[in-house]
Amino acid sequence: MKLSSLPVLLFGTSRALGFGFGFGLQNPIVVTKASTSTASSIDTAPSYRDELVSLHKSLVEIPSISNDENEVGNFLVDYLTTRGFVVQLEFLPPSTNTSEPTKPRFNVVAWPGPDTHPSPKVLVTSHIDTVPPFIAYSQNSTSLDADTVIAGRGSVDAKASVAAQIVALQDLLDSGRIAGAEDSVMLLYVVGEETQGDGMRFFSDTKGKMDPPLDIQAAIFGEPTEGRLVCGHKGIFGCDITVTGRAGHSGYPSLGKSANEVLMRGMVRVLDTDLGSSEEFGNTTINVGLIEGGVAANVIPEKATARIAGRVAIGPESDGGEIVAERLKEVLLGVDEEAFAFDCKYGYGVVKCDCDVEGFETTTVNYGTDVHNLEGNHTRYLYGPGTIFVAHGPDEAIKLGDMEQAVEDYKKLILHALES
Repeated sequence: MKLSSLPVLLFGTSRALGFGFGFGLQNPIVVTKASTSTASSIDTAPSYRDELVSLHKSLVEIPSISNDENEVGNFLVDYLTTRGFVVQLEFLPPSTNTSEPTKPRFNVVAWPGPDTHPSPKVLVTSHIDTVPPFIAYSQNSTSLDADTVIAGRGSVDAKASVAAQIVALQDLLDSGRIAGAEDSVMLLYVVGEETQGDGMRFFSDTKGKMDPPLDIQAAIFGEPTEGRLVCGHKGIFGCDITVTGRAGHSGYPSLGKSANEVLMRGMVRVLDTDLGSSEEFGNTTINVGLIEGGVAANVIPEKATARIAGRVAIGPESDGGEIVAERLKEVLLGVDEEAFAFDCKYGYGVVKCDCDVEGFETTTVNYGTDVHNLEGNHTRYLYGPGTIFVAHGPDEAIKLGDMEQAVEDYKKLILHALES
């Protein structure tokens, strides 16, 4: 049965839970703006400290592992609408992999009200899904200062960026620094970044259907970059590799062909080969994430498989991943030209970002982001608080001072993008 878009108008705290919505762009949500001013109990603290901590805490306390982002999305709908933002939901096609398939998945698109037909110049975006497992929110101190450490799943990747971006835009609005250009900035919080990037890809495919169609001039992506502006990141590709040998008695190895042995020799050859390198991004690296093979210790293995992921250090962005994957295949076929079979997802090559903004330290990173998944000719900025070295791990945590600095830096980036 073909599903079609069904307009849904929500107000205030109405929830997008458990209904048989179609997917696609939905009608905006509009409410009257409410005050968000919060007095700080610490004289040296920024005026928005309490609001930033509260928003970040609420986001981290809600489990939002990829494919189960509905509750945190609904929280953002309520949070933004009560602060005068127009909110539009983008419902993704239903997935058979969700833990609660009755709950729809959606991106949250928002902009300062009351205009329901925006023409934004700048997109500010991050993702609201996390990797498993859920880790509860915690603080190392009951009193707040710049050195307060806040922990929990998503506290860095990427709910710190989400909170800092929203507070930064709200502060610019409240201070009047973007007076007359309020509807030039749009917020976008997507699902699925940690898996296949389906949220951003869906937004990219459907942004032309908005009224009027979006013509973004710059996009600011939030990811943990240690407070540095990223000049680019490595690309990625993946391959499932199957080796076919010949089974036999392990006492007579000459009568068979060990698929495990062929696979291991091939993997070592790959790891010892330069598959592509560049001065800016270093070497292409291969992670052999999964190996399986054989049926018993005394049987020559007939089948062996490996699943690998490559971080691509060469371009072009469009097909750098395919170039490296083809080189990998050549290496393995040089070990045994008959035994190997490949199923590769070619991904993409290195992703370049704009990092020529005064006042920022710069860097490159090795991980993938949604930058590639948003198509268009816009300028691309990648920045966020926290370090990738604790993201996805059991000790994911961030200092409050780093989030507060990110608020200031996101304000700088938004203003820079508006003026460019």
